[in-house]
Amino acid sequence: MLVMATGSGKTRTVISLVDVLTRHEWVKNALFLADRTALVRQAKNNFNNLLPNLSLCNLLDSKDSPESRMVFSTYPTMMNAIDETKAVNGGKLFTVGHFDLIIIDEAHRSVYKKYQAIFDYFDALLIGLTATPKDDIDKNTYHIFDLENNVPTYAYELDEAISDGYLVPYNTVETELKFLEEGIHYHELSDEDKEKYEETFADDLPDFISSDKLNTWLFNDDTIDKVLTLVMQKGIKVEGGDKLGKTIIFAKNHKHAEYIVERFDKLHPEYGGNFARVIDNQVNYAQDLIDKFSDKNKLPQIAVSVDMLDTGIDIPEIVNLVFFKKIRSKAKFWQMIGRGTRLCKDLFGPGIDKESFLIFDFCGNFEFFRVNPNGKEVKEAQSLTEKIFNIRVDLVKELQRIDYQEERFIEYRNKLITKLVTEVKLLNRENFAVKQQLKYVDKYCWAEAWRSLGTLDVSNIKEHIAPLIIPDTEDELAKRFDYLMLTIELAEVLGKSNSKAKDNVVKTAHALEKLGTIPQVLAQKDIIAKVQTDKFWAEADIFDYEMVREALRDLIKFIENTDAKVYYTNFTDEILNINEGPGVYTTGNLQNYRNKVNTYLREHQNFIAIHKLKNNKQLTRDELLALERILWKEIGTKDDYVREFGDTPLTVLVRQVVGLDQNAANEAFSVFLNNQNLDSKQIRFVKTIIDYIVKNGLIMDKRVLQKDPFKSLGSITDLFNIENAIKIVSIIDRIKKNAEEVLGA
Repeated sequence: MLVMATGSGKTRTVISLVDVLTRHEWVKNALFLADRTALVRQAKNNFNNLLPNLSLCNLLDSKDSPESRMVFSTYPTMMNAIDETKAVNGGKLFTVGHFDLIIIDEAHRSVYKKYQAIFDYFDALLIGLTATPKDDIDKNTYHIFDLENNVPTYAYELDEAISDGYLVPYNTVETELKFLEEGIHYHELSDEDKEKYEETFADDLPDFISSDKLNTWLFNDDTIDKVLTLVMQKGIKVEGGDKLGKTIIFAKNHKHAEYIVERFDKLHPEYGGNFARVIDNQVNYAQDLIDKFSDKNKLPQIAVSVDMLDTGIDIPEIVNLVFFKKIRSKAKFWQMIGRGTRLCKDLFGPGIDKESFLIFDFCGNFEFFRVNPNGKEVKEAQSLTEKIFNIRVDLVKELQRIDYQEERFIEYRNKLITKLVTEVKLLNRENFAVKQQLKYVDKYCWAEAWRSLGTLDVSNIKEHIAPLIIPDTEDELAKRFDYLMLTIELAEVLGKSNSKAKDNVVKTAHALEKLGTIPQVLAQKDIIAKVQTDKFWAEADIFDYEMVREALRDLIKFIENTDAKVYYTNFTDEILNINEGPGVYTTGNLQNYRNKVNTYLREHQNFIAIHKLKNNKQLTRDELLALERILWKEIGTKDDYVREFGDTPLTVLVRQVVGLDQNAANEAFSVFLNNQNLDSKQIRFVKTIIDYIVKNGLIMDKRVLQKDPFKSLGSITDLFNIENAIKIVSIIDRIKKNAEEVLGA
């Protein structure tokens, strides 16, 4: 995996690799995957320029031959092409062995999660390219390439590329606007603005509009005007200072982007309407606009983008970036900054090259990443179809408990099973992704497999079956209501309240109550009235919830989407602060002390101190000193250790990293493992403790025994008599003591 700063030559590097591998016949056919059409096209053009003799195909272009040696595609297109593309002889073209090499552009965990089937299907080498890997270990990419976390095959970071003169640095203009920082408070407005406010929100006058609503459904002229004015005043200019240089404004959404352009044209009618243009997935001829924006002699000069220009676009002339939306993903943040880092010769005249670029931040992004260096990565969202399928699976599992073995519950559970089995049977067994999961499809397409679901069954169904389920063509709003009611049903079965979901149902009924002239709504007036009463929710069971779901699901489409109401205002905003300064270029030290320590400990488990700790033996003072010498002098310093690991004892850290040897753990708990008088639940509880300690090295806080995976087995005091419970706790303490205390200390 190659981690290289945006603009430092990731694509050129893989072009060189493909050239070497194809010329020496290590690779015959190669596949380049990217997540957007523009990136696929750009990559193909780059390959064509540098390897003109290599046959190339963009799968999104019907004119290209898919039998070319180098194929370029988006992930969804390749998912379909594997089954559908035929060779000249009529056979399947993209067989398992067709590609020898797959290049993944902007590789990150969500790509592998969503399109894992592609990488499982092809028997090929993988090269991952990324500018900023995500640091969240749960979403890390490195294990795909069998690499130590945050230690890629090769890394060339932004600060190094700037220092070497291959990229340019940036300066920042961080600006705080009152409304974007604090929202709009009615009582703080001027008398004139209060009057406008009252006219705008005559039906429902809010005292406060939070900042996150701005540029979502409320667009304020003065806020946008102040942003544009500052950019035009302070932005880097070209043509002797007469013209703003190429600029990207990152907008929050399409309406926001459109309104930015509208306000710009009103502020600057002298430019004739083409100086600033929206470039996103909702405009026609977006690629043509990108091509024009990429040409220094053509307009637009300002591209107002929603997602489309955040990553992968290579335009050296860009000198101004405007963050007009909040960014919380570290990877995306640095990719967006990378739009301006490329060198550009003679940009300001003969011999006057681009030496830096400017970033305007109006949404506190730099401040956020100063406080949260790793950002907040958004979890990969499941599709609505997958979520509904999974929640029905959970219901089937929970309804098999002995409390629910009554005729009505059994009948409802069987109804759920029939629906789930039908969905599994509808899967196309000829689809390559389904073929990879046939083991599970074959098992769970029969009702018998659902009679008694275990935890492993549920896990297998959710991981291997649910993502394959075919979405039906029903109304999306009806399906969203299905999911809402099913969450309430599951909460009821689990003995939870889920009051938030119930409140949403009451609000839905209240909205439907106003639509009595619609015959379908009128037909359900009794149910609509009933769900708005406290009595209904106090007495309802899952059958009542299911009745409500079936009665109201097809009525949701009649409710007006109030969130779709958009307000355009012109309240006077205020610039609170402008802070200008140089940029900070470190995206994270990929060979940092923590990673070096983890790598060393895992790779040197025969070192006496590490070996003893892994095998539940206490260290001597000399062995501890030897360990300290390595970690505090050879790999780094004691200050490095404290900065990364705080006050965690060195011996405890070793145990946490390398875990506890399985045989050592079994030996510690042998008195229980060899006890013939324990029942299956008790044995399972002990083995779960062993598994936990083998993985984590020790149990630092015994409260973990009250959480899953232990909680689902039962409480230690419920499962064991007091004498055995104390013995188990003492063994846990002894294992911890062996990691914490040093002999002779």
